[in-house]
Amino acid sequence: MNRLILASTSTLHAQDYLAYLLPELQSFFQGTDCIVFVPYARPNGMSEEDYTQKAREAFKTIDLNVIGLNEVADPEATIKKAQGIFVGGGNTFLLVRKLHELNLMEPLNQVLDKGIPYLGTSAGANIGGLGMHTTNDMPIVLPPSLKTLGRVGFNINAHYIEPDKNSRHMGETRETRIREFQCQNEISVVGLPEGSWLSVMGPEVWAKGAHPVVIFEPNKSVYRMGPDVLLPFNARE
Repeated sequence: MNRLILASTSTLHAQDYLAYLLPELQSFFQGTDCIVFVPYARPNGMSEEDYTQKAREAFKTIDLNVIGLNEVADPEATIKKAQGIFVGGGNTFLLVRKLHELNLMEPLNQVLDKGIPYLGTSAGANIGGLGMHTTNDMPIVLPPSLKTLGRVGFNINAHYIEPDKNSRHMGETRETRIREFQCQNEISVVGLPEGSWLSVMGPEVWAKGAHPVVIFEPNKSVYRMGPDVLLPFNARE
């Protein structure tokens, strides 16, 4: 039973950490007094300790306590007892390697199957998909597998940027790179622009937030949906 928010980003320009999502999160985590934070993606190379404190300060504003997996002796047992889970953004390769090293992928899926609410931002959203192949991050470490949680039946591209028709930049667009992935993999990809997120309840996937999500299906033209519409994909039941 999915109860997920998969968000493109944790922070919008000139806003505090998680500020744009906090009204949504207050109702999403209703009935929960403490959430488990996964700090392994370490944005900008910050320490896990500092990252946990950053999350703790943000959730304090909506009266939720936070315990970081870096603060416990047994991360797997902590995951299995969690009332709610937040996987923060940063580098997806680093996050996925650490989750595999600690054998946490399967325990995460087990608790999510029970309906424990899960928030993932950026890298934490990427791992909600079938694999992390369509992340924008540099491969600064090598995980043992690119396979991720598979909560939804597609890959995710967080921080999706539309091509600028007036730009003189001659490199690949985000769309080009996603299509290169689909030349090798018959897997759909959903691009999440900043300020947008997916709300996954049971088998349903809803586009939410400030902008439409961008959908790439293999051998089809790109199209956009949302916000506040049901996407034509099923999630893990």
